[in-house]
This record gives sequence, structure tokens and C-alpha cells, in this order.
Amino acid sequence: MKKISVWTAAIVISFSFILFSVNKANAKAKYTINLGIVTTMKTFHYKAAAKFKQIVEKKSGGAIKVIIHHSGSVGDETSILQQLQLGVLQAGVITAGPIDKFVPAIKAIEFPFIFKNFSDVDRILDGNIGKGILSKFRDANLIGFHFLENGFRNLTNSVRPVHSAKDVKGLKIRVMNSQFQVAIWRAIGANPTPMPWPIYTQLSQHVIDGQENPLAVIYQYKLYEVQKYLSLTHHVYSALVFVGSKSFYDKLPTKYQKLLYSAAKDASIYERNLNRSKVKFFLSELKKHGMIIDMHPNIASFKKKVMGLRAGFKGDAKLYLDMILAASK
Repeated sequence: MKKISVWTAAIVISFSFILFSVNKANAKAKYTINLGIVTTMKTFHYKAAAKFKQIVEKKSGGAIKVIIHHSGSVGDETSILQQLQLGVLQAGVITAGPIDKFVPAIKAIEFPFIFKNFSDVDRILDGNIGKGILSKFRDANLIGFHFLENGFRNLTNSVRPVHSAKDVKGLKIRVMNSQFQVAIWRAIGANPTPMPWPIYTQLSQHVIDGQENPLAVIYQYKLYEVQKYLSLTHHVYSALVFVGSKSFYDKLPTKYQKLLYSAAKDASIYERNLNRSKVKFFLSELKKHGMIIDMHPNIASFKKKVMGLRAGFKGDAKLYLDMILAASK
């Protein structure tokens, strides 16, 4: 289990007062699931969490109450994972990037340019490879219920158009709090800067030049107001994971354990379909808001820069990366 920081301990103490009042107000429920997300109510993270809440509460007949804590109100994603380990939170919708500190196997799906399209993603992550990675969450006192998504990540910046990897050189790019994401952008030639979400202020004040995210995030957070250039690099498929607290899960009756798995699966598929149905809309809206978009950047130039990172993979991360690459041929 990861060492708990002083900051996380402070969150746990303050959050205990929230839990006390929440649980008192929902005394009729046998179990309470406090679900943490870092994004706002406008995002697909929240829509997935809301669908999960709807399914769980209905199918449990009110025996389980789900309370969604959004907009980073219970900390960043690393903090949420630590609170899940402690059992202070019971569920979360978490981006794959920060998870790799807790579950090294998930690093495999963060490798750039390994998924061709959404069909490729579903075949691999809903199959035995994905199930194998999710099973590794238990080693970190977590439960990996199911994969959902942010989508394919793309690069934006406020400095210049980016068509090939050479155009990235020197740009200060915000990345997730993940050593591997830092390594990817350093290999490409950027100056990667790990930073918690949201980052609108930092972009507007030019503390950072750019960032990389799926179209939904770029649109929903109005990054078009502070970012001029968008390149459809599709460099990494950004998975989300419905994550649970193992200590909480293990105390549940079997029928409710099964319910959480089925609810997370249904909510994940719902969210993925919703996200994919909006891709053309987001792209159209970003154009309307004045972003200059490179629809066909030189992907080969980016691939050439990052393929050497494969040599740094060890253990479970290497095992699953090799399996994904073999399955993608």
C-alpha cells in the first residue's frame, strides 16, 4: 500500500465530518458509497457516476446509497485513490494515468499509438487482457470494476501549429501526474509539466503553453478560449476506470458485490457510447470557436520518438504491453 501523505491525512480528517453528516442523513440505507471524481457535473465522468448511482440505488431497493462528490471536492485523483485504499471513499472514476503508481500493469494501456480505433479498444479492454489488468487492482487494496473512457488524447497549445514532432520542441505541456506521461512528452521533445486538473487558469496566464486531452475535455472546459492550435494526434487512448475500495467491497454481501460489478459495467458502456456519439459535434464546435485544427498531423514522426520507451517496461506492465501489441497486429 502506498504511503499516505500529510495532505491526504488532512483530507481524510476533514472528509470524516462530511461522511458523518451524510451517513446520518441517509440512515435508512444499509450501505453508503461515497464516489469521488475530479471533474464537474457537465462531464462524462459525472454522467457515468450518475448512471452508476441510478442503477445501484434502484436495484438494491434503496439498501445502498451512492453520493457523488464532484469537481475535486475530495481531492485530486491520487488523493482519491489513497482514500479508496483507506476505505474513506468507496468508489471513484479515475483516469488511468495516475493509477500506474498504484497498479503498474495499467501502464501498458497508456503506451502511445497502440490502439487503432474504438473497436480495437473494446476488443482488448473488454476481453481477457483488460480483465487481467483489472484483477491487479486487488494487490493495491483496490477493486477495478470496469473500463470507461476519456477517449483518444490530442495536443493543444497557444504558441504555434504542431504538425510533426519537431514542432513540439520546447513547448511547456501540462501532463497528468504520471511518470510515464512525463517520459512520453520528454521523448517527443516537449517540456512536460505534471499538474492537477483543472488547468484553465494556468493556460490563460501562460504558465504552461499547452496540454493534451480528448476532444470532450477540450470542449467542456472551454480550452478553446485559451488554446489556439489543436492537432489530432490521437497519441494515447485515455481510459478511465471505475475503481472501488477493496476493504469496503469485501464486507458487502455477495449479491451487492455482484451488483456493483454489473452497475459499473452498464454505466461504463453507457458512458463510452455517449462519448463516442459526440466526437463529431465536439470537433465542429471547436472549429466554430476559432481553433486552428490540424486534422492529419505527421503521426509517424511522433511514433518514431516514443517507440524506444518500450524498453523501459518491466514486470506486469511489460507482460500486458506485449499482449496488447500482439493482439493489435
